[in-house]
Amino acid sequence: MFNSARWLRATLSSVLAQSVHNVEVVLVDDGSQDASCDIALSVMDERVRLIRQPNSGASVARNTGIAAAHGEFLQFLDADDLLAPDKLERQLARLRGQPAAVATSEWGRFYGDDPMQATFEEEGVWRDLAPVDWAICSAMGGGMMATAGWLVPRAVAERAGPWSATRSPNDDGEYFNRVILASERVLFTRGARVFYRSGVDGWSQARSASAVAGLLESYESIEKHLRAAEDSPRTREAAATLYQRFIFDVYPGHAALVRRAEQAVVRLGGSPLRPPSGGVFGKVSRLTGWKVAKRIQTLARLVSHR
Repeated sequence: MFNSARWLRATLSSVLAQSVHNVEVVLVDDGSQDASCDIALSVMDERVRLIRQPNSGASVARNTGIAAAHGEFLQFLDADDLLAPDKLERQLARLRGQPAAVATSEWGRFYGDDPMQATFEEEGVWRDLAPVDWAICSAMGGGMMATAGWLVPRAVAERAGPWSATRSPNDDGEYFNRVILASERVLFTRGARVFYRSGVDGWSQARSASAVAGLLESYESIEKHLRAAEDSPRTREAAATLYQRFIFDVYPGHAALVRRAEQAVVRLGGSPLRPPSGGVFGKVSRLTGWKVAKRIQTLARLVSHR
């Protein structure tokens, strides 16, 4: 948690209400300056343990939590998201007898204070998949998995290694790519649910130079580990598609990083991903090319925010 007083009580309640009771809650405060720690200390439950550290970023906080936890399974949860009461029970049932697998869940996005407004939209990765197949499906547009959607056996997490200390909007994507590749299978748990709060200002929305550099580094790590597991035309295409999506997202800013990504796309043999074709952007793009259209779009946004 970091300055999470507004959400923390509801998030902790969703953990303590789990139908599985032998849960250890390691709550890592990442240098909050609001009432987050006071709220945490007011929770009268022996399962909750508070650890405080100077602000170091979410990934470092998660590593602190892993080091302090004693459990056989690891459930990561940001301080503004919530778990359905039977989330852990359902996933543990799926993992029974499969200690080298990891479990995923349904997740729904909501805004504001009412998780019952969450919309659960099925994506391509919402199924059982082999690790490389899951990574390729996600990279090629088959969706993502919210951080809280995973349940990871500790043995798999130890093989994957710690969260990267590099701050990145895709820190979870990079970490869980290593987790799934350290597992034998990804098991989707239908009915297990996570409520993912969006619209909260945070690192995942950052577009600073360091954030964009961290994003590209996360894709470079994903390529490295994916191709180490299987170096084939399909894994190279998947990695190239991650880089191409990065280019479409950040251009015309961050020219040096864009060039690095473009070189990676060429090195990997290209990507089938194409720029958006709908709306005004699509019409302008067909007339001028997507790069000119993107510069016009960026300029228009700058003007509108003045």
